[in-house]
Amino acid sequence: MTENQAESQLQGGWLWLVPTPLGNLGDITLRASEVLRSADAVACEDTRRSGALLHHLGISRPLVRLDAHTMNRAPGVLEQYPRLAYVSDAGTPGISDPGAELLRLALGLGYRVEVLPGPTAFVPALILSGLETGRFTFEGFLPRSGRERKERLTAVAERAETTLIYESPHRLHATLLELAVLCGPQRRASVTRELSKKFEETRRGTLSELALHFAAGVKGEIVIVLEGRPAPGPTLPGSDHSDQAAQWAAEGKSARDIRELLQAAGLRKNDAYELALRAFQGAGLRKRAADHREPHDPD
Repeated sequence: MTENQAESQLQGGWLWLVPTPLGNLGDITLRASEVLRSADAVACEDTRRSGALLHHLGISRPLVRLDAHTMNRAPGVLEQYPRLAYVSDAGTPGISDPGAELLRLALGLGYRVEVLPGPTAFVPALILSGLETGRFTFEGFLPRSGRERKERLTAVAERAETTLIYESPHRLHATLLELAVLCGPQRRASVTRELSKKFEETRRGTLSELALHFAAGVKGEIVIVLEGRPAPGPTLPGSDHSDQAAQWAAEGKSARDIRELLQAAGLRKNDAYELALRAFQGAGLRKRAADHREPHDPD
């Protein structure tokens, strides 16, 4: 124990926020292991998950559950364990989890608080996206529904810098479609899931392409990285819905896929259906015409 640590304990307690691996247990740092081993107890969101990590590290310490539903127990836990380490299920505590509330409480009680550096999902996802990293905004988890969600998404669409969003697997497709409506289907983005795990994936493309790719569902913990709003410029030839539908048809997309993309771009269902059908039929006619001419083409 250092002299500063001993002095702080005389004044009050000591709280460490300890990052834990996103998936690969080899990402735990030596310092994180040392702090977990020296603490009086380890508070966590899920005792089973954190218990498995401590077992892997060969550490035996009391485990106390402190999640969003049990944070009212925190004052008693801090009093009982003046040298307390806190871990979230994965990553750095205090980002989209109850760690921030615990930290504020400990500061109010005069505790010395230390946050160890370590894994945070949105940082590697941002870099992997290939989008602008100089300026970005972290949104965390969006509201699930209602006016607040709409307002947040509208603000995201208008933002000039890159935006990072945490999302659950069962809401990913709906969120991508909502973003495609507000930002336009051609806004670039990426979806990163299962960071540092066996099935890690980063998919890059336009919002419409990503919405199609993840329409069938997906598993894992997810980070959406969205390109900032492009500076206004001249309208490019062929940028209307009709030309875009024709392009998608030429790329081999089905009429159903084209209809969903057009709806995501803001068209009414009936208009999208009619335009998608025309584009799909037009692509078929052009293909048949090309097939018919091919035998007569000169060498």
